[in-house]
Amino acid sequence: MCGRYAASRRPEDLAGIFEIEKWEPEETLEPDYNVAPTKEVYAVLDRPLKNADDPRPVRQLRTLKWGLVPSWSKTPEGGARMINARAETVHEKPSYRRAFASRRCILPADGYYEWVTGKQERDLEVEGKKKRPRKQPYFVSPADGSVFAMAGLYEFWRDRTLPDDHPRAWWVTCSVITTEAETSPLAVAPAEGPHALAEIHPRMPLMLTPDRWDAWLDPSRTDPEDLRGLLAPPPPGLMRAYPVTTAVSNVRNNGPELLKELAAPEEGTLF
Repeated sequence: MCGRYAASRRPEDLAGIFEIEKWEPEETLEPDYNVAPTKEVYAVLDRPLKNADDPRPVRQLRTLKWGLVPSWSKTPEGGARMINARAETVHEKPSYRRAFASRRCILPADGYYEWVTGKQERDLEVEGKKKRPRKQPYFVSPADGSVFAMAGLYEFWRDRTLPDDHPRAWWVTCSVITTEAETSPLAVAPAEGPHALAEIHPRMPLMLTPDRWDAWLDPSRTDPEDLRGLLAPPPPGLMRAYPVTTAVSNVRNNGPELLKELAAPEEGTLF
């Protein structure tokens, strides 16, 4: 799954990486090392500009709220629960299938966090001696330091309680697509701990390699069967994972120190 990630790249850098044609300086976000559901996040998408004469799609960098609210939803409350969409069923689930057909985006990140229950903690839990095992967070990112381009969906939702000219009359929300975690060895694994992503968690965000970006963002591609071919996992051996401070478990903590690699899992959270 993807429940927390880091996104520290500036819009100028993302514009160069993704060949962005349009972004609004007033939508600039501060680097966020602990992105949590319901936060504003950057999204790359291809869409015609509003009120423009030219109907061609323009590659834009937009800020969206993480937690998808379907267009038909009566209220936005369920958005916090729709942070992830499964690659295996995204084409058929009512909440996601319309966005999958025509509103796909890329959510750029440095990488994502995932928590592992240490072996000693799991043993205690099994024995019934501890009800809330302490979990060790790991940070997962491309081994070469490139952008982690997560496949995403976005959707528009109209708040009918507000007038058309109200700044919050329209919500634009998004979701991360997830897939089965890789079972192949990590490109760079910690000295002690997991050696494959599947040993950390059974699922992971679907990372799109650059050769798939244009096809994924192309709004003219609407055939679900054609699009499902783009949901294949990336080649194995591209990722690294390492333990980080348990401070990241508290969403109020935020800063580059959360990405610092630990020499070993913190005491009490040994893998």
